[in-house]
Amino acid sequence: MPEETNSSPATGTEASEGAIVEAGKVSLWLTENGFAHEILEADHLGVEVIKVDPEFLVPFSTALYAYGFNYLQCQGAYDTGAGGSLVSFYHLIKVTDNADKPEEVRLKVFLPRENPRVPSVYWIWKAADWQERESYDMYGIVYEGHPNLKRLLMPEDWVGWPLRKDYISPDFYELQDAY
Repeated sequence: MPEETNSSPATGTEASEGAIVEAGKVSLWLTENGFAHEILEADHLGVEVIKVDPEFLVPFSTALYAYGFNYLQCQGAYDTGAGGSLVSFYHLIKVTDNADKPEEVRLKVFLPRENPRVPSVYWIWKAADWQERESYDMYGIVYEGHPNLKRLLMPEDWVGWPLRKDYISPDFYELQDAY
């Protein structure tokens, strides 16, 4: 695993605006177990956000599953802007009996626009099946190892990725089987 270069995980890492982001419980556990990573600013609800390199997504996910994150609540994607990265994110929850406030963490994988490829987590969390297909269909992110990666919402012959910010809509729409 690559070494963490930004700072010590005990104190956090610098955010893009120069503020220090404190390492959370999951980040500290990952560091203790040899998983170098970058900490991003927590979301508005205080959920820990961790940046993962694409080649380490499966080892991170496997470790987090073993740590107790047994539920993939949401997998999705977004576009940071024309010319920017595409992001595949994973919101994980530790579901236990009688938990009134389950532990949560979010992983983010930043991918290049030209050839966005990331390993599928389908084999860890089956809930990733249609969610990864939707991210593929709308953004063109290829989830390597997915058992049935094909368009889900758009017709199979659709050209382009409709939710990318640099997507140009076709001048016409063909109504298929309209009644």
